[in-house]
Amino acid sequence: MDIAGQVALVTGGASGLGAATARLLASQGAKVAVVDFDAARGAAVAEEIGGAAFACDVGDEASVAAAVEGAAERLGSAPRVAVSCAGIGLAARIVGREGKLSVDVFERTIRVNLLGTYLVMSHAARAMQALEPLETGERGVIVNTSSAAWQDGQVGQAAYSASKGGIAAMCLPAAREFAKTGIRVMAIAPGLFHTPMMEGLPEETVAGITANIPFPNRLGQAEEYALLVSQIVANAYLNGTTIRLDAATRLPPR
Repeated sequence: MDIAGQVALVTGGASGLGAATARLLASQGAKVAVVDFDAARGAAVAEEIGGAAFACDVGDEASVAAAVEGAAERLGSAPRVAVSCAGIGLAARIVGREGKLSVDVFERTIRVNLLGTYLVMSHAARAMQALEPLETGERGVIVNTSSAAWQDGQVGQAAYSASKGGIAAMCLPAAREFAKTGIRVMAIAPGLFHTPMMEGLPEETVAGITANIPFPNRLGQAEEYALLVSQIVANAYLNGTTIRLDAATRLPPR
């Protein structure tokens, strides 16, 4: 699909992977809906790229529905491209000190990461199905964000890994379901990227993490994630699978 002139919706678009994706798609001619829980930062990114901002809690269906409908109203069409980058990375052992459980962390992580992605995909796909197909037969492309932790999650990442594993697992059945209406579904599983979550770590911690990355021996850049999104949009034969974007990283147990 040629992104130029199309509407793209990006959740988590106020920072990190989402902001880089919004900027790149806009530079390629897309009209971008920047969707984020942080209304002020989302509005700043939208103003920078000439898009539209929508405050949204992806774990709340009414909020997601309003963002998808609002994007269509303000940008002139339902989105042809929907990218889910919104997520949280809470860490907690299943059974912590003195037997403390982390059920609350699990529930919140699943709601934001997995249910949030499902809600965005659901409402975006329904809107795409009402569009006329392009010359290629495509009506839309959905790109969801999994994680390398889907396959090699570390201690304390049970909730996060479960949420990201669910995103990877639903990619193929979703692609099969939407195939008849010309909507593709892909997932990207980033490894260790330079994002706001990483910026809060001490320098020595980041150095230790980077030491485990084979090549390139550095953290990934958000622009590299955005580039893969644009390549997925452009390549009509990419469908129904999860791509690891990780410089050959395999996360150690801790």
